Amino acid sequence: MPRLRTVVLIAGAAVLAKRAARRRIEAAPLWPMPTLDEPVSGRGRLATVTRRVQVTERGEPADGVVRLRLEGTGLPAWQPGAHIDLVLPSGLVRQYSLCGDPAETDAYTVATRLIEDGRGGSREVHEQLHVGTEIEIRGPRNRFPLVEAPAYVFVAGGIGITPVLPMVRAAEAAGADWRLLYCGRSRATLPYVDEIEKLGGGTRVTVVPEDESGRPDLDFLAGLPEEAAVYCCGPEGLMAAVAAALPEGRTPHLERFSAAATAGGPFEVELRRSGRTVTVAADQSVLAAVRDAVPGVAYSCEQGFCGTCQQRVLEGEIDHRDELLGDAERSGSMLICVSRCAGERLVLDL
Repeated sequence: MPRLRTVVLIAGAAVLAKRAARRRIEAAPLWPMPTLDEPVSGRGRLATVTRRVQVTERGEPADGVVRLRLEGTGLPAWQPGAHIDLVLPSGLVRQYSLCGDPAETDAYTVATRLIEDGRGGSREVHEQLHVGTEIEIRGPRNRFPLVEAPAYVFVAGGIGITPVLPMVRAAEAAGADWRLLYCGRSRATLPYVDEIEKLGGGTRVTVVPEDESGRPDLDFLAGLPEEAAVYCCGPEGLMAAVAAALPEGRTPHLERFSAAATAGGPFEVELRRSGRTVTVAADQSVLAAVRDAVPGVAYSCEQGFCGTCQQRVLEGEIDHRDELLGDAERSGSMLICVSRCAGERLVLDL
């Protein structure tokens, strides 16, 4: 009996230690990382943790934009710049920046613009997520963190205000020197514009509706002091213009709506386990070419964010274009929805 009690005590202590370790891991800022639910290659990764939340509020902060308040229990803490994955009723996975208050521990707030010619995610959010709807979420994760700085310049284009809004609130609360350039097609299409102008007190915020004022003037960026951190989220053209307007050697912090374009030179991909070789055209993604040969290959976001399409690379040089993989993962795997070959041939464990 004493030996049995010892075994039971040891087993119990191991269970408690395992639970404590998992709590510490889940509290880490980069947990959970999006992964393959059923890996095709690169085995050994853990499935992403999902949590169920309910839509408790729905609003329209601008024309064509829906705001959702998602309530749940045990929601991880987050910081400005973070985003979550929404697992939509159809199974699509889409990423949306958190734009609520990080102090709220039982709810997340997201906002999304309806993209008429998009791939269906925003339309599903607009048409199917209503008060009372329950969905699964993953995250939060933060690849656009607000660094500590004495001064900030924020540039947001349209729905790009969603990750920037919590940053502006944080900068104001910290007493930092900040200013915001907020532009879009029209004032009616700019979410949260009234709140932002109120925060700015009439001097820190410049709103530029293109139908009234044309394109924004970015010349002021050339004279920014070195200590000012520059943040930009919006269309690719706006982010490129901000980067070009900064003094030489300065790099802005950017948050993209989508991954880098997949276009590049043609190359071949050998699917080692399938015994097939496919040609990836210059304007085609590896995923599209591979799916012609292996229709069941897993994928979701097609933007290099969710990790569902990650595949192990056996040979070849990878041109990584995703927003997800860390250095260790990039040495032997790729997200085939956006990344390409830096040479003429890749071999996948597929």
